[in-house]
Amino acid sequence: MKNRCEWCGSDPLYITYHDEEWGVPVHDDQPLFERLTLEGAQAGLNWLTLLKKRENYRRAFHDFDPVKIAAYSPRDIERLLADPGIVRNRLKIESAIRNARGVLKIKEQYGAMDTFILRYVDGIPQQNVWKSLSELPARTCVIQSDAGRIMRHDLVPTDTARGDPRCL
Repeated sequence: MKNRCEWCGSDPLYITYHDEEWGVPVHDDQPLFERLTLEGAQAGLNWLTLLKKRENYRRAFHDFDPVKIAAYSPRDIERLLADPGIVRNRLKIESAIRNARGVLKIKEQYGAMDTFILRYVDGIPQQNVWKSLSELPARTCVIQSDAGRIMRHDLVPTDTARGDPRCL
């Protein structure tokens, strides 16, 4: 049996996510934008809820194509608000559209989201090895210290917490 993190539980979808995606660095723009969008939609919900809705999100958000999403109109927002397969929250939907526009600006300036993101970790993906769930932080110092810079690129941070004493 594979050694898994405590949070994984026994749900087959969670197990597949844990074994195939969790902690695996992503470098392509589309899956990075997908994760950014799903993380934003997840706020206040558990991750399994979003994993169960991910295929619906892919369908509703044009396979997370930032060019298409950046062009969404108020009519598209209403379409998404009526879609029972996704989290129907106006602020979360509008943040996905804003983030798509921000991603396009980042790609124009840096060539790729990966290039932009890796700037915040000295070009090296973070690989943590926590032994128990109690060691896993709710937020990281990288996100807290760089949230302002991220927002200047028109992205809505998925973790907007400030002032964690571990990061001072």
